[in-house]
Amino acid sequence: MTHRLWRFLDSGEGTGALNMALDELLARQMAERGDDPILRLFRWKPWAISLGYNQSPADLDEAACRRDGIDIVRRPTGGRAILHAEELTYSVVMRAGRRSVLQVYNDISAALVRGLGLFGVEVSLQKSQPSFPDLYRQASSVPCFTSSARYEIEWRGRKLVGSAQRRFGEGSDVVLQHGSLLCGPAHVRLGDYLAVPEGDVRERVRRDLAEKTVDLSAITGRAVDGGHLADCVRRGFELAWGVEFREAGTPSGA
Repeated sequence: MTHRLWRFLDSGEGTGALNMALDELLARQMAERGDDPILRLFRWKPWAISLGYNQSPADLDEAACRRDGIDIVRRPTGGRAILHAEELTYSVVMRAGRRSVLQVYNDISAALVRGLGLFGVEVSLQKSQPSFPDLYRQASSVPCFTSSARYEIEWRGRKLVGSAQRRFGEGSDVVLQHGSLLCGPAHVRLGDYLAVPEGDVRERVRRDLAEKTVDLSAITGRAVDGGHLADCVRRGFELAWGVEFREAGTPSGA
């Protein structure tokens, strides 16, 4: 990385609206003011379903979400729906330079792989790229975690980390990439909140999420120490990228 000094922010728990507004604010501030790049780690309270920027809210059963206290929020990035529950979420805001979308994905994934290794979990990167236009035509494609894009992180062929990216600013040089590191199995309950009849589609979503994803508690056989995981992720970026972090405060305006 050409920019050696980075900011680091562990912003703790936040609502869906606050978390997504803060990610977008950090990206726009970098595009407008040239702020130092930042790694942010955060969690969700209450649990929330985030929709991709172009995804229809009609995909969700809003009454069921209200009944169970599940937030609904739109991400500033693309992709499909995610139930943010038992996870650690990361956000990276930086300048891409001449790197492509996939190159940035690869670089960030390499840092996350290093951090997960420090946590004691050896993972791999997906090497192929599905045809997302074809995939999204399927009724069961609403959840993000039912497929892996190139350079996303898997454990024994099952998806552990899901990420999304967007470019901001003149020349689209500023990158916002955020993603979910699954810590427990609650994300598979997304199928309960889809606006589809109880039956084949809902069951397929539940089955796909259960079979195609994995979480850190299942891999390690124990509850995840969130503080230790956050420390490992931060250290993974330091080792993989050769950067130095300074603590950052939460910016106003989110």
